[in-house]
Order: sequence, then C-alpha cells, then structure tokens
Amino acid sequence: MVMKVEGLVYRHEQALAPVLNDIDLILGKGEMLCLLGPNGTGKTTLLRCLIGALRIERGTIRIAGKTSTTARQLAQHMAYVPQASGESALSLLDTVLMGRTPHFRPLAMPGRHDHDIALTALSRVGIERLAHRAYNRVSGGERQLTLIARALAQEPSVFLMDEPTASLDLGNQVRVLRTIRDLAADGLSILFTSHQPEHALLIDARVATIADGRITRTGPSSEVLNAETLSDLYRTPIDVVALNGAPVACVPRI
Repeated sequence: MVMKVEGLVYRHEQALAPVLNDIDLILGKGEMLCLLGPNGTGKTTLLRCLIGALRIERGTIRIAGKTSTTARQLAQHMAYVPQASGESALSLLDTVLMGRTPHFRPLAMPGRHDHDIALTALSRVGIERLAHRAYNRVSGGERQLTLIARALAQEPSVFLMDEPTASLDLGNQVRVLRTIRDLAADGLSILFTSHQPEHALLIDARVATIADGRITRTGPSSEVLNAETLSDLYRTPIDVVALNGAPVACVPRI
C-alpha cells in the first residue's frame, strides 16, 4: 500500500463544522483514483491536507508505511500537480528543474544529473522539443504537461493532481489523461480530482465520491458511476451513456 488515510478530520476553525470528516482512503501501487464531488465539498482541501499544507485535526496519513516525516522527505515521496496557471517567463526546463529541489543540499545548484532527469521528464510527457520555450509562451495543455513533468522530476511514488484537465480543450484533455494512464502503468500511484466523471471511465480509474466532507462511495468507475449515484451526488438528473455495452459518458438533463 503506497498511501493510506484513516479517520482524517479537518476544519477551518475549531468552532466550525468539519470540512472533512472521517476520511478513509487507500491508494495502491500503480493505481489511479479519481475523487469526484460537487464544488465546495472538500476535494482540493483534502489534497492540501495530504501534502501537509493544512494541519489536520485528527487521523493518520501513511505514505510508504510512515506516518510522520519532514516536509523535505514528504516531497521526495509525494508530488502535487496544481491546475496550470501563472505567467512565469522561466523556460520549461527550468520549471521542471524546480521539481528537483527536495533532493538538493542547502544552497546547492542543479547539476548534470538533475538536468538529465528534467529532460527525461519532459520527454516522458512528450514536450522535450519545448524545453527552452518560456512557460508563458506555450499552450494550456503544454503548461499542464510541464507541471506533470516537474512532479516527475521529484521522483515521487505518489502524484496528487488537482483537476489536471480543467480549462483544456478536448485534444489536450486526452493528452493529459493518456499521460496519467501511462504513469500509472509504470507503477506510479495517482490521486486526481475532476468535475468530469467520464474521465475516470475513459482511463478505467477507481473512483471515490465525496459529499458534505465525507467519502460516500468507492470502487471501480464502471460500477460506481451509474445514473442513480451521479444524480444523487450532483443533485441533478444525470444519464450514463454506454457504447458497446460499456459506460462512456455522463450527461446531465436540462
């Protein structure tokens, strides 16, 4: 087991109701887990708790069997991929090199080994030809792939991705989803949030649904993502469309 979360509770302030309540999650080696739920239900908050950006009230988070570790050690096991944004003028190569920071000694500069790892990461997501292009001079999809490459350069065992296909066109959504699937096939464990349930179906990910700060269902996407579950989760009628007997799309009714 690469990551195990048990009884996680988080609240913004002591007097307020918990934002996350008794969260249990398990992520195995090479597994893709898609976290689905309405806006404001705690998906991004959970990711921030897992990377240590927010302090939980109680519960345990085990990464590689360990419950306590320094921020530096945590960054060597777990990488966080946010939604692509910003207008950095750094080259894609320099952006990816930032992922090597947890492996640097204090005040050390990246060496040839680090550059090789960064170039390999760019190659792995298919944009090595853009290594010297500025981050603010590439497309949204290429920016997202750059952030995935930066996470790869950390050499983690767990990827946490916050809506990795948000604001991307269909072609770039597919490129990112293929990258997620390929990384999992190589043995990396990936937890990602999404507002598009069909993405979990496309890459055959396991699904966890979250509502009102609690995990409500977990299981294979083909079993969990039915019309009844989705309609209840998003509080609107949703149909699940099948192709050749397999569910492939989730369509809301207006």
